[in-house]
Amino acid sequence: MSRPIAITLGDPRGIGPEIVAKALGDPRVAALGSFVLVGPSGTGLEVRHDVGRWHPGTSSVGDAGRLAGLAIERAVALALAGEVGGIVTAPIDKAALLAGGYDYPGHTEMLAALTGCRVAMMLASDKLRVVLATTHIALRDVPAAVTREAILQAAKVTRDGLRRWFGIAEPRIALCAINPHAGDGGRFGREDETILAPVAREAGISGPFPADTVFVRAMRGAFDAVIAPYHDVGMTAIKVASFGHAVNVTLGLPFPRTSPDHGTALDIAGQGIADAGSMVEAIVQCARIVARLGATSEGTREGAAGAA
Repeated sequence: MSRPIAITLGDPRGIGPEIVAKALGDPRVAALGSFVLVGPSGTGLEVRHDVGRWHPGTSSVGDAGRLAGLAIERAVALALAGEVGGIVTAPIDKAALLAGGYDYPGHTEMLAALTGCRVAMMLASDKLRVVLATTHIALRDVPAAVTREAILQAAKVTRDGLRRWFGIAEPRIALCAINPHAGDGGRFGREDETILAPVAREAGISGPFPADTVFVRAMRGAFDAVIAPYHDVGMTAIKVASFGHAVNVTLGLPFPRTSPDHGTALDIAGQGIADAGSMVEAIVQCARIVARLGATSEGTREGAAGAA
């Protein structure tokens, strides 16, 4: 790994610092190279980029959210400056983030704002890859948000990400339907036939297919990724398939960013029982992408030199 990877500690009240410490002690992670810890002091970890002091037991929810937000900002700045090859983020608490002065629904939206990029949220494991066309919005707002533009953007970012970051030359992408049985000829809604089917053809992807079969088909090898129309249908599929081993990947950024597939687990923080498996997978996946991008860049430079 040519450049180090930045790891943010997440919400200091949660299991972030614990799973980061455990992951760094895992042999698979230790063999990858160097890492730059970004976050507050006071968590028991030696951070290279200190964003402030965390005082366990006395700091407020707002303090936790502010420190978590500052760490994300610092890590993004390091990546944009080329000082790190990618970012791995420990879990944050969305309510704390807001209380700390950051009005974002989550990491994905904050990263998009900080970089000015149009991104997509992918959950990936060795069994399944799911991309969300819409992320953290209320279910009642989903039908209006699943637009032609949203699907086209998700398809483009997914295709580009699978090619550049996962090395899949011709990605096979499926679109999950929004209604039961893809509307069943209009009986359960017409969004699938009037919006999703035409845009799937326009985007060059397959579908829409009913949610109760498309993820099974993908797990059996028919598709490289499935675009889900809303958060819970996609997240439920990937977490049932691979909870604790899936990785959140933000596609569309100028650098790779990954994170575990779970939250802050405030109820078990500080007990030493948190499972670091998904954090390990997130670090390994980020390192793979960084290495692939480095190899591609090197190959491009060598090709240009040979042509000259």
